[in-house]
Amino acid sequence: MVAIYYVMIVNVLYFTIMGLSYRSISTISRRTKYSSYNTLSGSELVPPVSLLVPAYNEELTIIENVYCLMTLNYPTYEVIVINDGSSDQTLSVLISEFKLERMANPDIRGTIETQNVRGIYHNSDYPHLFIIDKENGGKADSLNAGINLSHYPLISSIDADSLLEKDALIRMARMYMENPEETVAIGGDVRIANGCLIENGAVQKVSLPRKIWPMFQSIEYLKAFLGGRIGWSRMNGLIIVSGAFGLFRKDYVIAVGGYRGGYPGEDMNIIIKLHRYMLSHKLPYKVAFCPEAVCWTQAPDSYKIISNQRKRWGRGNLKNMIENRGMLFNPKYKVMGMITMPYNVLFETLNPYFRITGLLALIGYTLLDMTHWRILLTFFLLNFLSGYLLSVGAIVLEEIAFRRYKKLSDLWKMLLFSALKFVGYHQLGVLWRVQGHIQYLRKNNSWGTMTRQSWKEESKAA
Repeated sequence: MVAIYYVMIVNVLYFTIMGLSYRSISTISRRTKYSSYNTLSGSELVPPVSLLVPAYNEELTIIENVYCLMTLNYPTYEVIVINDGSSDQTLSVLISEFKLERMANPDIRGTIETQNVRGIYHNSDYPHLFIIDKENGGKADSLNAGINLSHYPLISSIDADSLLEKDALIRMARMYMENPEETVAIGGDVRIANGCLIENGAVQKVSLPRKIWPMFQSIEYLKAFLGGRIGWSRMNGLIIVSGAFGLFRKDYVIAVGGYRGGYPGEDMNIIIKLHRYMLSHKLPYKVAFCPEAVCWTQAPDSYKIISNQRKRWGRGNLKNMIENRGMLFNPKYKVMGMITMPYNVLFETLNPYFRITGLLALIGYTLLDMTHWRILLTFFLLNFLSGYLLSVGAIVLEEIAFRRYKKLSDLWKMLLFSALKFVGYHQLGVLWRVQGHIQYLRKNNSWGTMTRQSWKEESKAA
């Protein structure tokens, strides 16, 4: 019975968050279609931004990523690539492509402690491009090194395997400018680029992935970002801004000590620290989500790579919940303490264990003839139906507000894979999280191998 009640409660919460997303979607749709972004992109009133790009062994994607970032529709910004002790040719291809030279006396203003910076490279022909070469310290350490060099009051974290839509940053800036005093962070929408046609550092034609692993992730991302983060943002309970694309006020990031190094989950950790800092100092604030600001990223396309990624996410989530357990059910932290953190612990961190024990209990009851097999079948069908409806709800949100997937066949494919992910993929997700927790207990802090495919190869496949 406990398992049944647990599933009922978690689904009520999921549908409540989805409902909040639907309440916001009409405003988002109007903002997407009618806001004058082109006017803002040439305005001197738009605050300047420092784009921080951590790069570790990204030689296949980094050049197109940099060219993409250097051609955004934004008036004033800089691009800071942080080579985090790569063992491949990441630094060499950047120096060669942009004719960079090592700076003799770089202007490093920040004081956040990082691994040793070996050099900073620049070319006056590209005045807003800087390359930091440092010893390996992880993604968080790289972001902190970028903050130390950055010259502008807003910072944006961008993954090196990601491509921003040309107006993504200006859309975020517009949301920030609506309430600059209170907005401390804004998350962007992350979508899967596998299968898309990519030319000159931009997505020219949107298509769904052709391989099964990225396809499952496309459905997963739609549900998480459109069906989840819109709703959490509405109640100011957003617990994560994706490391692939987010915008932050630099002064507050520095005030909380920068990004936490030495462990995955730095994107969740920085948001939790910002919530804690603002609430502890009784400062009005907002952590927002901008679904019309889109970042396209390469998704893992093999079992080994995606399993390593999800185990890493599981470790990071568990670490963050343990570190910040004092916020649980603490009215001092308002929505974060009373809703978001308990929700995350009970229905994200501990979710695999409730599902596994519940499943074993139901099977045991059936084998011992303590319940009828029809009850077990009904439970599974209801569980599947609720999960499927949540995925379909996210697809409907996509069709209402954005419609980036134009072909009718893409819509049918999304509906099909929304069902198929419950036959194997969903169960693997549970397994990967448990394995991530075991790695955490064993103090396994490895990042795992993430092999890339060049954007040219991706486009050939598309």
